[in-house]
This record gives sequence, structure tokens and C-alpha cells, in this order.
Amino acid sequence: MGDYVVVLETPIIVRDVETREDAINVAVSKVTKALNKENLDFVRVEIGYSQCPVCGAHFESAFVIGSVGLVGMYLTLKVFNAQSVEHAERIAKAVVGKALKRVPLKVYEIRELGEDGGEGVEVTKGP
Repeated sequence: MGDYVVVLETPIIVRDVETREDAINVAVSKVTKALNKENLDFVRVEIGYSQCPVCGAHFESAFVIGSVGLVGMYLTLKVFNAQSVEHAERIAKAVVGKALKRVPLKVYEIRELGEDGGEGVEVTKGP
């Protein structure tokens, strides 16, 4: 049995926004509200980052076209007593998925926790 930190990546669509900042604020509020409704306040919510294909600079993954925004987010949680990395992934997706129905969840990163409870070795990482 192992303990893991699982980081899930998810796209959140928001409507009636004018700026990237508005899209980010609405998306964070929407996700936090859904997680809190299911008593999942232990899931850390962060804005995702994208890399410019031309210059390589990183920027917040928030885009607005018209009045519709797409915000990339990272959801981080600890999974305890998982039988394997794959089991930790399934647990994390099931826990978060019950709050964010019909929202795609992709594993971005999984790290095994060290024996002292601190973050330990990196097990797998997405692109």
C-alpha cells in the first residue's frame, strides 16, 4: 500500500466573461463550489499553465473567445493506501469526478509520498 499526491488536469468552460481574469475567477469559484458541495475541501485548486510554441514562455491557461472562456486547472489531492499508481489514479478521478460530473479529468502528475509524509519521488508525469 502506498500514499500518493495526484495532480489532475481539467478544462473548465465558463460563459458570459469578458477578460481572462474574469474567466479565471469564475472557473475557480465554479470548481471550488462544486468541490465544497461534496465536502472535498482538501482538493487544492490551481490555474494551469501553457507554453507558447513560439517563444517558450509560460502563461496562465485561460482563453476567452467572444464571451466564452476556457480555463485549464490543476486539482491536487493526496491518496492514501493505494495498491498501485493506477489505483491512486482511479481513486483520485472517482473522488473528484463525483463533484465535477461530465468534466474530463486527466492525470498530470503522480508523486509517491515519502515516509515522513512529505512529497517524495515522482512516479509519473503527463506531457
